[in-house]
Amino acid sequence: MNCSSATAVLKISHSVWDDFAASVRKYWGQLLPSVTFSDTAQTCELSFGLDFKDNKMTFDEILDLPQAISRDYGKKMVVCIDEFQNINEYDDPLAFQRKLRSHWQKHTNVCYCLYGSKRHMLLDIFHNYNMPFYKFGDILFLEKIPKEDWIEFIGRKFSETGKEISGELCSMITGLMKNHPYYTQQLSQQVWFRTATVASAEVVDEAFSDIIGQLSLLFANIIDTLTPRQINFLLAVADGVTNFSSKEILIKYQLGTSANIKNLKKAATEKDLVDILPGNRIELQDPVFAHWLKQIYRTR
Repeated sequence: MNCSSATAVLKISHSVWDDFAASVRKYWGQLLPSVTFSDTAQTCELSFGLDFKDNKMTFDEILDLPQAISRDYGKKMVVCIDEFQNINEYDDPLAFQRKLRSHWQKHTNVCYCLYGSKRHMLLDIFHNYNMPFYKFGDILFLEKIPKEDWIEFIGRKFSETGKEISGELCSMITGLMKNHPYYTQQLSQQVWFRTATVASAEVVDEAFSDIIGQLSLLFANIIDTLTPRQINFLLAVADGVTNFSSKEILIKYQLGTSANIKNLKKAATEKDLVDILPGNRIELQDPVFAHWLKQIYRTR
């Protein structure tokens, strides 16, 4: 936890300016001698005059800051940390994780919500018996936003700006992007830009082709880092193959022997190219990459 993290804890735990300022003096008094405030748009912002390395607050005190604030103010607190899997990139990550857990497990008034975009890395942190955060808490896998919700959302946004798009075309957009949050919104936006009054299937196709074209160089660079069998494995995933060890699939996609499948899955997962879903189903993380593999790469 760094200065910005602790600052965020303070900002969400106080709503009144005087209360906030008093808290800064109390909890940051040992950290940095110079503090300035900005009260723009009723939002308290603070900046510090010295680098974090000059602080007088101990590492243990910083880690216990959420618990101290929660205890003093008699309020339960939730601390949210995004992209938590990046903790593995710290210097001596295991030692840091042990230190973190030793503090957090004693925080009776604070709940930690740890989330990230790299499923396999998070699973290693929380499901690996040898890791400090093994079974630290409950794990929740977020499902994709349902297609029906996307259809309603896209249609409403078009309508709010005086444009029309049918439910069928909304369904077409979500189908092409496999309900992927970022890509579904991106394609919807590109269709909106190209629509004067009423969207059409031709406009959706044009916008989708443009997105694939914009990302082609990126996808080509990814391919350059893979072996022929790894590429063939991704093609099989893109085609919806489920039984990778069958003799027919091994021959069709030139995957070698069935013993290779485990290593191919591992390599693709570690490169963040595929997700292992419930039921041991495998899916490419990037739906546009899947289309590119089938429509562009395969036809070269």
